[in-house]
Amino acid sequence: MENSVNKEKAPKKSFFKGVKAEFKKISWPAKEQMLKQSVAVICISLVLGMIITLLDKVLQIAVSFLTM
Repeated sequence: MENSVNKEKAPKKSFFKGVKAEFKKISWPAKEQMLKQSVAVICISLVLGMIITLLDKVLQIAVSFLTM
């Protein structure tokens, strides 16, 4: 009975050891680089949001014009 318990715990231990090893391989960007990339993502998101809103309004007007 004890052997089956040890076999069940062994994969969990090796999994977490693997996760720990992979986390050590991560190279995090510098603070300045992270800030620049975050600002770029926010700006692009805002611009795309405005474009989608504009297209939605134009299509809404066009559909309402066609259904009159």
